[in-house]
Amino acid sequence: MLNNTYGKLASHVYNLDKYIGKSFGDVEYYRERLKGCSGPILEPAVGNGRVLIPLLEAGLDVRGFDASQDMLDYCQAHCADRALTPALSQQTYEAFSYEERFEAIVIPAGSLQLIADHATATAILKRFLDHLRPGGRLIFDIYPHDLFADDTQPNIRSWQAEAGDLLTLTSQRVKADLIAQTTVSHLRYELWCEGRLALSELEFFTMRWWGIEEMALTLRAAGYVDLVISGNYDFGRAPKDRDEVVTFECRRPQ
Repeated sequence: MLNNTYGKLASHVYNLDKYIGKSFGDVEYYRERLKGCSGPILEPAVGNGRVLIPLLEAGLDVRGFDASQDMLDYCQAHCADRALTPALSQQTYEAFSYEERFEAIVIPAGSLQLIADHATATAILKRFLDHLRPGGRLIFDIYPHDLFADDTQPNIRSWQAEAGDLLTLTSQRVKADLIAQTTVSHLRYELWCEGRLALSELEFFTMRWWGIEEMALTLRAAGYVDLVISGNYDFGRAPKDRDEVVTFECRRPQ
């Protein structure tokens, strides 16, 4: 069983559900925060390009990487359809490397929470710092509430694929570790052709749920400065209890 890997069916479902042009408020927010950014920008865990492509179309110099080649294939195809040619590569959070240094690194949609271990996440935050130019910014989202969500019952969603076939996703939380601040869900992806099951995938999906002050302390310990924490994509507005998303923005020292 795979863990947080986004295989063939998982990537197909992601591409149907989080299509290019869909925004959770993040596309507009990141585009605004990066306005006037003239240097190179990196998006780790770039996925199918849902955020990358609008940033490229806004004239920003963005490149990205992802651990899943299946996700990169969708991203490359979407870029090609729009005559966009960003540098894309298959790399992981733990081992990514670039010779150039970036004016900004952006991680929308809670993708940083796929790093389940605190020590590993801290090392990756330091790796981001090392890849920023002096004064360069790290901007990313986390979702603060789902650790306590009551979703132990199976949830089933479905999508019609391009050829008319049916894709289904059955998700169920199987573990919540309040000490490690992680949750584990089983995700079962199925492709149905003319009423028959043609392909299936089962993945573990592990996420880490950060406290706001915990993340702030971790960023400062990693060497970041000028930290701004914003709730629900309202820059500079302190997060409130019911906010669905919290965004951190900080800098590498000059």
